[in-house]
Amino acid sequence: MRQMVRTVKRQHRTLDRSRLVALVRILWGQPVFERRMTAVLLLEAFEPLVQPADISLLERLIRQSKTWAFVDQLAIAITGRLVEREPSLLRVLDRWATDDDFWVRRSAMLALLRPLRRGRGDFPRFARYADRMLEEREFFIRKSIGWVLRETGKPRPDVIYAWLLPRAARASGVTVREAVKYLSPAQRAEVLAAYRAATHPGRASGRAPR
Repeated sequence: MRQMVRTVKRQHRTLDRSRLVALVRILWGQPVFERRMTAVLLLEAFEPLVQPADISLLERLIRQSKTWAFVDQLAIAITGRLVEREPSLLRVLDRWATDDDFWVRRSAMLALLRPLRRGRGDFPRFARYADRMLEEREFFIRKSIGWVLRETGKPRPDVIYAWLLPRAARASGVTVREAVKYLSPAQRAEVLAAYRAATHPGRASGRAPR
């Protein structure tokens, strides 16, 4: 699929937005994994052609995906880059963050990931989203919170430590396990102790949560 997309990009350098969107719609129209994955890869390959008006198309694709294999690529590589180019679309992410569909809520957080992992980005906005979802039981929400915290923690461990420590008692094990990866040993031990004190009273330790 990737080889096919590379060939398309090489042979159709003059592909414009209207033809890109038309091709994506055709490929996505049938619920076949390879066709839909190719549509996503085409959007990524020609991402500079994607315009703010296409956010409704991206939202529809995310809603119809029903799997992380499509959702994460659509959220990070396509929606995330589009939002970086057009910050006014942050208001769309604000709406997504309270949506009934957990894949849409996950996408709101992952769309903020790229600049955060570079030590930049809008951490306060992500923190607002994550704080509302922190106690959700859906695995893909818990995992995405931990994922963004982990990646943000690479360049900014102190920011993650300060945010996570007072919330460790509310977070799930999968969130905490991901989030503490790049903290200092002392920070990691303190967060894990706070998590275990809440989930296993009398048995707090610095071991990673299960």
